[in-house]
Amino acid sequence: MSVISCSIVSPEGELFSGDIEMLIADGGAGEVAITPRHAPLLTSLKPGPLRLTMEGGTEEVFYASGGFLEVQPGSITVLTDTAERASDIDEAEAEKAKELAEKELEGQKADLDYSLAAAQLAEAAARLKSLQKLRKK
Repeated sequence: MSVISCSIVSPEGELFSGDIEMLIADGGAGEVAITPRHAPLLTSLKPGPLRLTMEGGTEEVFYASGGFLEVQPGSITVLTDTAERASDIDEAEAEKAKELAEKELEGQKADLDYSLAAAQLAEAAARLKSLQKLRKK
């Protein structure tokens, strides 16, 4: 099978660079799968897993906090605020963050920043989803 060059970049630096057979991500309009010879594309990304099928068929899973996905002839670039390998995610920490955000939303105190709490809940859930994808491979 042919390959396409892929880079995952955040403000901290480049997390991944290499040739892959396919990338699957949660795009702004739904899940997208990118393979070699894909048409040029620019789309937003929702927080969640990035699944990379490496040369030879093995899979690596990353978490991205959202951002943008650009496809050009021969290359894919993922630009995100935060990215990490799913295997590096601390499940207990992510579960605790999710529970804390859920409790804050349940309480709905007058001084609660609802949009911030909802965003924290979405991010924690997306991190856990990335771990689940890693375990299913």
